[in-house]
Amino acid sequence: MPHVATAADIEMRLLLEAVYAKYSHDFRDYSGASLKRRVQHALLQFGCDTISQLQSKVLHDPVVFQQLLEILTIPFTEMFRDPTYWLALRQQVVPLLRTYPSLKVWVAGCATGEEVFSLAILLQEEGLLERTLVYATDINPAVLEKARQGIFPIAAVRQHTANYQAAGGKRAFSDYYNAAYNAARFDPDLIRNVTFADHSLATDTVFSETHFVSCRNVLIYFNKALQNRAFGLFHESLCHRGFLGLGSKESLDFSHFADKFEPIVKRDRIFRKA
Repeated sequence: MPHVATAADIEMRLLLEAVYAKYSHDFRDYSGASLKRRVQHALLQFGCDTISQLQSKVLHDPVVFQQLLEILTIPFTEMFRDPTYWLALRQQVVPLLRTYPSLKVWVAGCATGEEVFSLAILLQEEGLLERTLVYATDINPAVLEKARQGIFPIAAVRQHTANYQAAGGKRAFSDYYNAAYNAARFDPDLIRNVTFADHSLATDTVFSETHFVSCRNVLIYFNKALQNRAFGLFHESLCHRGFLGLGSKESLDFSHFADKFEPIVKRDRIFRKA
């Protein structure tokens, strides 16, 4: 028996089409279950009974759209998340990156910047930051601005510190920030070679000739078609034998690009362009 779309299914499809038509942000191939949870949260936040009411607000008020964008895109994140990944990067990938006279790195879906600062700290400790250009991209201008500021809640720093130590950190983590007013402001010098840019994996093209692409805990929000598009962008962006880092629940298996990469540290989702 064919699936009969519910009113809510139709409203959701129309909302995503409206967002794409009006604001050029394409959520149509995002994972359905995740989007439904986030849109339900948005309905409560904006006092809407139906998705159609939310759609009307979004179409007529760009401020509401920006607020919706934050709800749809901000993932859970922390510095040096999954410390074994960072330790594997340090031990398995950095020695090979050292062989290049200069480096380009793309952090796709950088959100509020915890991943960018983690990577900058690692590169500095390994003597590579000076000769590395980093492109840090996200579809949400508000979170990109937060990433540029490098200010994180002091309450999160204890977890960040534990992660850093488990990831093979070589200094006192407190060397990298100043604490005041319940916040930790990280050394702006860490991101002097970082370009923050608005970029969508759903609609935009690539940064060329990168040596390492990090896209962690972003693809879990995409359906298979959009995952394949993203993998295609990463493959096109990477130089010969470049590296790709994914999140702990993400995989190239069963994608169109499964045979285009080889695992370097499969447990920690680090791959190399074949």
